[in-house]
Amino acid sequence: MRSYFSHAGLTSPTGFSPADGSEPPTDPPTDPPTDPPTDPPADGDYDETYYRSAIGLSGDALKDELHEIIDDHTAVSYSQVWDALKQTDEDPANSSNVRLFYSGRSQSKDSNGGGSGQWNREHVWAKSHGDFGNATGPGTDVHHLRPTDVSVNSARGNKDFDNGGSPVAGAPGNLTDDDSWEPADEVKGDVARMVFYMAVRYEGDDSFADLELNDRVSNGSNPYMGRQSVLLEWNAEDPPDAFEQRRNQLIYDEIQGNRNPFIDHPEWADSIWG
Repeated sequence: MRSYFSHAGLTSPTGFSPADGSEPPTDPPTDPPTDPPTDPPADGDYDETYYRSAIGLSGDALKDELHEIIDDHTAVSYSQVWDALKQTDEDPANSSNVRLFYSGRSQSKDSNGGGSGQWNREHVWAKSHGDFGNATGPGTDVHHLRPTDVSVNSARGNKDFDNGGSPVAGAPGNLTDDDSWEPADEVKGDVARMVFYMAVRYEGDDSFADLELNDRVSNGSNPYMGRQSVLLEWNAEDPPDAFEQRRNQLIYDEIQGNRNPFIDHPEWADSIWG
């Protein structure tokens, strides 16, 4: 299991003067105020606000309502994704590095590009599945874009997700074959929840394809991603951890203004597709 970190809150101190005109005390208080909590808000903190209209729904009704909640996010350009990933995927042990997806390697934030040994931007929902490329919208949605070793990104290509295959060079624990990719155990759930997000966020009402799950591989340029049954298993086996929760919070607070509901409520995946 990886090590993770939390997102510190912000404070805005304000000075006050006593009403009677006397000088304020110069000695520090006996019990100084404590720092604000640094953990991401608990799931329930958003149930009464952000997710209020979805609570109690299931199936297609839940999927439709979640779409209404998370669509119309603030889109970033593809070039802005570089800086976004340097923030969202920062290595908790080294603030100068990012943690590469799939391989787990810690690498300098500044070593991004397209050369061997560098890192680039991986579309977890393969951009050819729906043919959206790098277009602002699904092609730049930070919820499913991750920093990845260039050669590992190339090896994954546009393969669907499934179990089995041969070991992947440079990405311990990952397996691949001609038509599928199995990520390492530590990120199986992360992959599933990113794919679930995309299938809810993009419903064909914003000039992009209607992205949907199916239980196949070799989906090619069709707007589908599989295997649904395996992704549901991965979601259950690898629940959200602190790194994933923090990343969701940063995207919501500072980048796109929307959340991945399946990080806050993993059980909603079974309610919709189970």
